[in-house]
Amino acid sequence: MFCPSCGKENANGAKFCFSCGAKIGFALTKEAAPSDIITSNGILEEQSDATTTDKLWFYEQGGQRKGGITEIEIANLIRSGVLSRRSSVWKNGLSDWVKVENTELRNYFNHGEPPPLTGEHVNNSVVWVLAFAPILGFILEYVVAGMVYDSEYSAERAVSNGKFWYITLILNIGLSYWDEKRIKAAGTNTESFSGWVWLVPVYLFQRAKALKQNLAYFIVWIVCFVIVLSASA
Repeated sequence: MFCPSCGKENANGAKFCFSCGAKIGFALTKEAAPSDIITSNGILEEQSDATTTDKLWFYEQGGQRKGGITEIEIANLIRSGVLSRRSSVWKNGLSDWVKVENTELRNYFNHGEPPPLTGEHVNNSVVWVLAFAPILGFILEYVVAGMVYDSEYSAERAVSNGKFWYITLILNIGLSYWDEKRIKAAGTNTESFSGWVWLVPVYLFQRAKALKQNLAYFIVWIVCFVIVLSASA
């Protein structure tokens, strides 16, 4: 469907042009039944309930399935920021849930705005420091214990007894929070995993999936964590 004002191509069923905002497509009227529409030529046409249902969209939010709603309604959710390019949607005819960016709904995003950075384009410097945070935190615990206690033996026992465990915890959460802010600034919608910054392995796993990266830093964190547990035993 092309806009009669600016000529830009829009998704089928769009009511307004994503580029210039001009009115296009069809509009519902109070006199028309839900299954009736008025075309752009003003001709009343009847749609079957099955056809109307086929055009309804469903979307995932917070782990829950929501919908069905019309394309205009879901377009408003996109424009208001409720749905992002990486949000999952479905309608009749799709074999499975797909990302918004892989459907015709991508036309409702601001075309002057670049897509989020993914894969190799994302700066992973902070997340790789985070991957080694269990070992780095363990070292920091020894450093702090050495400053607190006079003897090396007392410092070692204090670390072994977990008196400075909070240092490693603060380091891990702090780096997770910092990394989440960095990738959010790169355009990634972090709502689905930002709440997991306090549980680092879950955060790393969800981060890798969202950015289309491998699980290397997630695996490294797990290995480092196991090493620290073995050294403390």
